[in-house]
Amino acid sequence: MSMTNILVAFNGTESAASALLYAANLVRANGGHVTAVLAHSTHEAVNSRAAWVPAKAQQIIQDANAEIIEQIEARFESYRTQLDLGDRLHFMRAAGRVDAILSECARGFDMIVVGQDQTESVDEHVTIHPDRIALLSGRPLVVVPMGYDATAQHSHAAVAWDGSRASARALSDSLGLLEDQGKVSVLTVGDDPLPRPMNDVLTHLSRHGIDAQHNDLPLQGDVAQTLLRFTRDHDPCLLVMGAYEHSKFREDFLGGLTAKILRAIDIPVLLAH
Repeated sequence: MSMTNILVAFNGTESAASALLYAANLVRANGGHVTAVLAHSTHEAVNSRAAWVPAKAQQIIQDANAEIIEQIEARFESYRTQLDLGDRLHFMRAAGRVDAILSECARGFDMIVVGQDQTESVDEHVTIHPDRIALLSGRPLVVVPMGYDATAQHSHAAVAWDGSRASARALSDSLGLLEDQGKVSVLTVGDDPLPRPMNDVLTHLSRHGIDAQHNDLPLQGDVAQTLLRFTRDHDPCLLVMGAYEHSKFREDFLGGLTAKILRAIDIPVLLAH
């Protein structure tokens, strides 16, 4: 059960390009579609419509904003031949609050794919915050690290399981990808007793044709460090996890699990909330 209708947040950065290549690779064999959306803010550092702004200055501001958008669209078009999806590759623009627009658009797709938070310079009109989209969209979100090789072969996927509502949602939302991979490591970290319902989770995956095994990882540092160490040692194609089980504010304030994983991981992460 492959993902066949994928939205990609494309703002012209290297990270967005990695997300686009990843999404195209997911649908290439199954006849699915990829839609890239350029979400851009209408916010301007100077209000070009203010009465005190001369007409020539207003035009300069408008032209500069339009040029940014056109350059991003031109970069997207440069990938068409490489992606080789023909009329299954689509593009659209949407104006408004960037994260809110992406979240709303995502609700009509199987999932949304975005690039990892960038250290590269990004114009504020097109800046994306993956963590906010994971909270707002109601759809699974895959965060792809910049430069990730979407065509590399991997032996399995990994699911972080703590028995919570968010981890159950992430597991359900990822089933299409997990079925395609065929083998899954279900990860728990330092829990005694184990979170429930572990045996039911393994049975559930097996009934979807997935070879699932449980790995109970001893805590090494904190939970994020333990999961990151596993992904680096065992090279799964994907880490599936629930996002922000408590609150986004608490995660930001305490430097929580989701934020730590997204900052440091070098494989795609599927988040669901």
